Amino acid sequence: MIILIAIIVIAVIFAALFFYQKTHFNSNITINDIEVRGLTADRALEKLQASVLTNNVYIGEEIVTGKETQMAFSESDLPEIKNLLQRQWTFFPSSEAKTYSITPVIQDKYRSEELKTELEQELIYMNQVLQPPTDAKASIENGEIIISESADGEQYDISSLIEEYDNHEYTSEINLSPVYLQAVKEDSEIIQNQVEKLQKFLDHNVEYEIQDQVYSLKASELILDASLSENMDVLIDSDTIFEKIAEINDSHSNLGKDFSFKTHSGSVLSVKGEGYGWALEAEKEAALIKEAFEAGEKSISPSNIYGNGWEGEGYGYETTSNNGIGDTYAEVSIKDQRMWIYKDGELVVDTHVVTGRQSTQQDTAPGVWYILFKRTPYTLTGTSADESEYATDVDYWAPFTNSGQGFHDAGWRTNWSSNAYSTEGSNGCVNVPPDIMKKVYENLNVYDPVVIY
Repeated sequence: MIILIAIIVIAVIFAALFFYQKTHFNSNITINDIEVRGLTADRALEKLQASVLTNNVYIGEEIVTGKETQMAFSESDLPEIKNLLQRQWTFFPSSEAKTYSITPVIQDKYRSEELKTELEQELIYMNQVLQPPTDAKASIENGEIIISESADGEQYDISSLIEEYDNHEYTSEINLSPVYLQAVKEDSEIIQNQVEKLQKFLDHNVEYEIQDQVYSLKASELILDASLSENMDVLIDSDTIFEKIAEINDSHSNLGKDFSFKTHSGSVLSVKGEGYGWALEAEKEAALIKEAFEAGEKSISPSNIYGNGWEGEGYGYETTSNNGIGDTYAEVSIKDQRMWIYKDGELVVDTHVVTGRQSTQQDTAPGVWYILFKRTPYTLTGTSADESEYATDVDYWAPFTNSGQGFHDAGWRTNWSSNAYSTEGSNGCVNVPPDIMKKVYENLNVYDPVVIY
């Protein structure tokens, strides 16, 4: 009987111990740094709810002084506390230290919103006075790819610290490990990609097609300095593109230059370009080619051509034969008082003419011009050498200078001799016999060159 009673007593003691251990935390247990030893789950929840958070944030030293709040635990957190109670259970009482952390089911708005924003703003403010890191960077200097040295800084990596804050245990204080912005290093993949990008850029050529010739413009020869944007776009900082285009322009353009011209008789003369001719606007062309290099374009043709036209337009760019004059043109010899019109190299008009009066310095202007426009009929107006104004009707009119010289019929003229221009010439125009002027008019086209010598 005594043995039975002893067994029953021991069984009761073990049952009571088992029940206690199942419903109470062991002696060295903490939840979110709060001791809960000997407490039931309900009592542990009450203690957590009554605990005060200082909400101070530290990164080595105190960064933000928060306002005190109570922990935001509620009845919704009781199941998790009971779960911890089961996890820490041992049959016999244990003094083994165990630390647990749980986050309230109902979010602590001060902690997750207000304090977080305050921390972020404080870090931004602090970074303003802290030394930023210096990234290594690849660029082109004097035509060579160079890599600048990196240097560590003191600024905080705000995004990483905020992420650590979000994942921090729900404890009274918030201690964050210092994380700093890292400089891009010289041997990093980022720098390797920059070098590859710049090398590809230096290997790129832009084909510049002007008239019947193509120039291969090489970045490695023309680009002196270049950098990379954040989007890895190459930005040219200095170059010699303008000088190259100026050189090409000087070789090809004929604006204001002397044309080598083979006359009807076979003799070769040098005739200055006047209204006729073209040149490149080198500065604008250089800007377009620079953009072509930056955009990776493979070819480009001139689009900025100017000359002595009424609105600054140039003429003759498409013409390369016969030293830029082509095979369709009008030729006027002041000495011979004669004109010839050639169409595709064939003579179609040959006639005597009378040019401007020499005695009053109203000479027809020598040079290479072009037909500005054509009108039939037309009224010529102007001022004579004696300063009297005139208005004369003609059947055909084809001017070639901006000052008003051109071809027209002159039915009033009686002196068509070869020396009439000396004292009885025109006011500067080329007078054509009325019976031939129609043919002249029909064989002259707008923009056709007019060579007067």
